[in-house]
Amino acid sequence: MPDVKELIDGLNEDLAAEYQAVILYRTYAALVTGPTRQELRDFFETEIPDELGHAALLADKIVALGGTPTVVPAPVPMARTNREMLENALQGEVDTIERYTRRIEQAEAAGELAIKLQLENLIVDESNHRDTIRRMLMDWR
Repeated sequence: MPDVKELIDGLNEDLAAEYQAVILYRTYAALVTGPTRQELRDFFETEIPDELGHAALLADKIVALGGTPTVVPAPVPMARTNREMLENALQGEVDTIERYTRRIEQAEAAGELAIKLQLENLIVDESNHRDTIRRMLMDWR
């Protein structure tokens, strides 16, 4: 069972990061300023349902494995400029992809192939978010 315990612990780390993303996107949607305010606000707000869906999936998997889902989000980095907000969001997506890649290995080691496949789907979502933010930052002045 050590493989399952490690997987539960890792999934809880991922869950805390998804909670962080929800708070980050909600906070940044409120903080954006300037001529692109509405576009950035809309972008941040449209990310929230995806991150909540990821959190729900992770919480359900943690319980199914015999664990208890965390209720504590990872710390949310504050930002003073729109660019900083996007850079923080980008780093969050990159970090999440890295975590999910490690989690896939743990799911395989625990014999949880369905979780492995679900994590691969989450990587697709997070990669799309990452790519969108990268494009938003291109040629930023």
